[in-house]
Amino acid sequence: MYPPKHHQEHRTSTIKQVALAYPFATLVSVKDQTPYITHAPLIFHGDKLVGHIDKNNPHTDVLKDNHPITAIFQGPQTYISPSVYTTKQLPTWNYIIAHATGVVALIEDATVVKKSMVAMTEFLENPNHKFTLDLEDPRMDRLTPHIHCFEINVQHWEGKFKLSQDKIPTDIENARLELIKNNQKSIESFVNRLFEDHF
Repeated sequence: MYPPKHHQEHRTSTIKQVALAYPFATLVSVKDQTPYITHAPLIFHGDKLVGHIDKNNPHTDVLKDNHPITAIFQGPQTYISPSVYTTKQLPTWNYIIAHATGVVALIEDATVVKKSMVAMTEFLENPNHKFTLDLEDPRMDRLTPHIHCFEINVQHWEGKFKLSQDKIPTDIENARLELIKNNQKSIESFVNRLFEDHF
């Protein structure tokens, strides 16, 4: 990612928090100069990331053992108007991004695939656990042959947290509040509009 040093986050534990809070990742691979891009949730299994995609997805041709991959996790992001600052500034965009680069390890054992699906459901059901996926559910056996399961052995984490760090403390705080407010507002507005258009 493009540097400016004051926007780079180097603490791996902090960067991983983005993947934990926003697990729906963008997976990027390249084969024969053709990019493959898929969106899927990933969860941690130790230091590795685990995911599943449909076996009919062309990306499965690339998600094979030892193939390089990048997973992108996007946290909150928003336009920052100069009007929120107490000092004279220009418009900008603030965001939180994490990249995990590594290599793929294919998971083919049906029991391990099912266990990874149970583990993902447990993670995504946090903290209330209103649903539990049963490993012995017969529907799991029917679904597993259609699932391409894989691990990413992460070799490098990179974080870019552009949060108006180069501004004075008051303006940093104002930008933080704007990031929170705009994400809540834009999600509500967009989802409402989407449902009105489609249902």
